[in-house]
Amino acid sequence: MLDPITIRYDFRPATRSLAIGQVSDLFGLLAEEPPHLIADNVTLDVKPGQLVLFTGPSGSGKSSLLRAVGRQVDARDAMALELPDRPLIDALAGPVPERLDRLSACGLSEARLLLRRPCELSDGQRYRFRIAYALSRGASFLMADEFAAYLDRTLAKVLAFNLRKLVDRAGVGMLLATTHDDVTDDLDPDVWVHCHGEGRIEARYRDAGSKKNGSALAMRSGCPKVPVPTGRTSLGGIIAATTSPSSAASSCSGMAAGRSASASSPARRPRSPCGRSSSV
Repeated sequence: MLDPITIRYDFRPATRSLAIGQVSDLFGLLAEEPPHLIADNVTLDVKPGQLVLFTGPSGSGKSSLLRAVGRQVDARDAMALELPDRPLIDALAGPVPERLDRLSACGLSEARLLLRRPCELSDGQRYRFRIAYALSRGASFLMADEFAAYLDRTLAKVLAFNLRKLVDRAGVGMLLATTHDDVTDDLDPDVWVHCHGEGRIEARYRDAGSKKNGSALAMRSGCPKVPVPTGRTSLGGIIAATTSPSSAASSCSGMAAGRSASASSPARRPRSPCGRSSSV
């Protein structure tokens, strides 16, 4: 159990300028505005080797809470590491097969890409390399803000799925923050912290005895996930079995909608191949 966390930011600037005075008068700000509350005596149960996910809208305080937890567990910030000026395959430690496996899991397995330096990568590629590079440094906890923000959503979900496996294999703790909760099911977090803003924080924990697949959904909605296989996805060297992104919604709301429709109409709606009611 971590120490209680309280985060408040004062609105009052340390210095007062003419422009600050004009803005205060224009918007009717008081000389003593109440502080902006992020967290008030929040306690989180975070253990080594766990994946902790912070979600919430922009400005809700998830990054501040991420950094506060990171200080307590002495996490290494993957986004703050100074990257070496060497080809990717030379930058990681360990046997070459292990390096290839780690880079591939982060979507960096194209042969020519492995021979580039970090400065020659796109923002999205560099972000993925930072995670692979941080994992190779052997810290007990890593943290990464704005997880997968630079990636298209399909690649983000595949990266999340593979990162969950990497965390389990390496036994390293991971702290991630993102505004995109579409990666929650694939990350399958052990601890899911949702920041609603104004100091309202909700923390949910996965049962120790629950199965990894579907446990994050069970924490969120109480409805077991029913995977709908859609084949395999190959993007930038990542290959992983995927499920329909709306399978969870169809397993809960889809069934309820089906019962409602059958009660009001004698004819059953035709169903699409993925199991959802087609529109008419």
